[in-house]
Amino acid sequence: MTIEMDKDITNAEWEVMRVVWAQTEVPSQVIIDVLMDKRGWKEPTIKTLIGRLVKKGALKTRKEGRKFLYSTDIKEDALVNETLDHFFHNICSKDIGKTIGVLIDEAILSHEDVALLKEKLIQKEQVAYDTVPCNCVKGQCQCQCQRHG
Repeated sequence: MTIEMDKDITNAEWEVMRVVWAQTEVPSQVIIDVLMDKRGWKEPTIKTLIGRLVKKGALKTRKEGRKFLYSTDIKEDALVNETLDHFFHNICSKDIGKTIGVLIDEAILSHEDVALLKEKLIQKEQVAYDTVPCNCVKGQCQCQCQRHG
């Protein structure tokens, strides 16, 4: 699935999106209050981020009286998955397992999460490679099996 947006969103813009995802439709003042409290950002900074997201097509805006309401058609899990796909596409295939290992090391997980990961690894083991082939062209990575591109 490809998300219909002009550009990728920044880490700061993710913060705005998380507030919008937590609501069905949210007034700008709620976004401002949440991010001032969480990040200590000033109101003009937050309004700039909201404006960028509207311009990129990530947020929809609707005026109701004197206030603006923001919503999105972009589902949080869809954007997270697309971002991960993009990230993993841009690193050497041989490094993906190590990178997932680092993510697991850094993540706060419940027992339910650990059980899910175990189940996924058991399933993945059935189709795992003996050696993951490098997907880079010569000069892109340091592994010894670089293809000539």
